[in-house]
Amino acid sequence: MDYDLIVIGGGPAGYVGAIRAAQLGKKVVCVEMERAGGTCLNWGCIPTKALLKSAEIKQLLGHVADYGLSIEGDVKFDFAKIMGRSRTVSDTMAKGIEYLFKSKKVDYVVGKAQIQSPADAGIKKVVVTGADGKTQTLTGKAILIATGAKPRKLPGVEVDGVKVMTSREALATKTLPKSIIILGAGAIGCEFAYFFNAFGAKVTIIEMLPQILPVEDAEVAELLKKTFIKNGIEILVDTKVEKTEVGAKGVKLTVAGGKVLEADHLLVSIGIEANLDGLLGAGVKLDVDRGYLKTNDRYETSIKGIYGAGDIIGPPWLAHVASHEAVEAVEGLFVPGKKPHKVTNFPGCTYCQPQVASIGVTEKKAKEQGLKFKVGKFPYRASGKAVAAGDPEGFVKLIIGEPHGEILGAHIIGADATELIAELGLAITLEATTDELSSTIHAHPTLSEMVHEAGLAAEGKPIHI
Repeated sequence: MDYDLIVIGGGPAGYVGAIRAAQLGKKVVCVEMERAGGTCLNWGCIPTKALLKSAEIKQLLGHVADYGLSIEGDVKFDFAKIMGRSRTVSDTMAKGIEYLFKSKKVDYVVGKAQIQSPADAGIKKVVVTGADGKTQTLTGKAILIATGAKPRKLPGVEVDGVKVMTSREALATKTLPKSIIILGAGAIGCEFAYFFNAFGAKVTIIEMLPQILPVEDAEVAELLKKTFIKNGIEILVDTKVEKTEVGAKGVKLTVAGGKVLEADHLLVSIGIEANLDGLLGAGVKLDVDRGYLKTNDRYETSIKGIYGAGDIIGPPWLAHVASHEAVEAVEGLFVPGKKPHKVTNFPGCTYCQPQVASIGVTEKKAKEQGLKFKVGKFPYRASGKAVAAGDPEGFVKLIIGEPHGEILGAHIIGADATELIAELGLAITLEATTDELSSTIHAHPTLSEMVHEAGLAAEGKPIHI
């Protein structure tokens, strides 16, 4: 056999799993259809953050007078250069992954992989077809499937990359839309809404559920909604689209109640679906559940020796979760006595402004589960660091279990929320209580002091509110 492990997919699950296996002394190959880094690095997490940074700076420059500074005339921008910078960032990071493969002695093959029915139970075969049509066969003891997911399309509506886009096409556009309807208000929809709005596009968000960012705490979602509306974004929640028409001049959506919305472009961000296209050859059958690869507590599929990790095995669809799952799967395969665990404690982040980050249960979920809890909340406007930085909007909210004071959930909206959440993830992992959180000295002045104060608030003894 050629390899101890064949990894299919080079995204956050695939490349991390491949590197971890190599660290364990195994001979590994990673097969990627497009470019190392997968969707996250090339068409998702990384390039969108580059765009959002441009939007953040653009908005900040519009308020420099608040900081005692002045700029003559309007802030000008080159939208094509903004998009180009995003692609450059992705290219740089992709080269970094390719370098890691080389330095860690992981073989890297670009092409479309298809798993073949093994000649015997101990050998796994994967045929890889390159862009030139040539094929090669790889054999190994085990396979890790990490092919991720792709944007879910709107039934009956063709994605042409111009009038109708998914997040992938939106990342390749060179022209700022004058008007755009965003269908779906999850993290992707809200991030693109913030980005396009910051540069002057007329943005409308349609969400069929009662709130934007449906998985987040209701108070957090409501504050973000108010901020978006204040910035000129039109938001329709609890709204179902009944008809979608694409014409020569743009798109027209009819929603429940007969209201008609028109725009130059439509961005479909209604979720993702597993990427299993063409992966399984004749005779290879894997169990799926709701379209996602079904795995057991060791991340093994219904075929012995074939494993799955990342978005391909279902929610949560997060890069950091995918990486963790891949490491668990690989260590469970190659480390004697290692018992992999399924991910239960993970942060979720949305990188618009204000940022949103959370971990653990929401207040609504805690009530639904019948948990005994109390809430500790601290506003950004009471933080010296936040006010000094000109970021007084937002709050830190903790869901605290009773009677022991353990942290059940944390929800933050405001500047650098996506950085602040890490402390609370560690606290939940260590089963820390508010007493331990409050007795940990936080540097002053920092935004992290708000976590300390929210813990104190839950105990009825906050200092600064």
